[in-house]
Amino acid sequence: MTSPYPTGDQHELRLGDQVAVITSVGASIREYRVGDRDVVLPFAAESLAPAFSGAVLAPWPNRIRDGVYGYRGKTYQLHLSEPPRGVAIHGLVAHARFDALEQSAEAVTLRHDLVPTPGYPWPVRVEVTYRLTERGLDVTTVATNLGEDVAPYGLGFHPWLSPGPGTVDECTLQVDAQRHVTVDNRLLPTGSESVSGVFDLREPKPLAGVVLDDAWLEPIRDADGLSWIRLTGSDGRTVAMWADETLPAWQVCTGDGLEGIERGGVAAEPMTCIADAFRTCDLLVELEPGTAHEARWGVGLV
Repeated sequence: MTSPYPTGDQHELRLGDQVAVITSVGASIREYRVGDRDVVLPFAAESLAPAFSGAVLAPWPNRIRDGVYGYRGKTYQLHLSEPPRGVAIHGLVAHARFDALEQSAEAVTLRHDLVPTPGYPWPVRVEVTYRLTERGLDVTTVATNLGEDVAPYGLGFHPWLSPGPGTVDECTLQVDAQRHVTVDNRLLPTGSESVSGVFDLREPKPLAGVVLDDAWLEPIRDADGLSWIRLTGSDGRTVAMWADETLPAWQVCTGDGLEGIERGGVAAEPMTCIADAFRTCDLLVELEPGTAHEARWGVGLV
């Protein structure tokens, strides 16, 4: 029998002093801590996950204008899941139940098969593996097109990074990326620009008084092909998050005015594409029948 909690079944992972709890609903990271230091903002199993906390964002991250898009000669209408802005936001699985396929002390693999609907008529399977390692929590996602037609696809994740014992205003933030995405009043992209001013976060900068709900492109990669976001708290500890080359975009949000968050943490969202990719086709993944797309990211405490 499945859990009656709105977060579903709880999958606890342990390795040394690391503890992570992954929920079956949304395949969300409900807790991740090292010792007594939170790495992500925790939330109660008995509560709805606030502001997409820890959830998988598929088959698209971020927003689609008016919930309408055209693909290969046909037009599709999605449910407007953010009515004030008239957009469809963060895909179809953030509140869906995933089935556990395998679990060990350090890892769990969860699967959800998307049911074709008029707004997204492609049967895409999404499998997510969370694994605790010596460097932190590693996440691998494999999406497979089970259908007979090419499927548009995008992926993101929505962890809220913890500021530790202090506040967000006592933190510094670093984002390894060279371009900032400009947006309209619906937070839909209008273009991009070289980073400057408050958006130039290539070196750590204080977050005091800074409000962000923005995307970055052209990530700077290290010798291993990884780009990084680093949030350093008042205790001197840094939550370090990385993404591989399949995730060429970052979204960062300081949570101002969001119920259940209220600037309590910083969302650091690795993405395969930015908002409106189903309309613009920018960085859009096109899944051929029977093919799979794999993406990896991770987070740890240093």
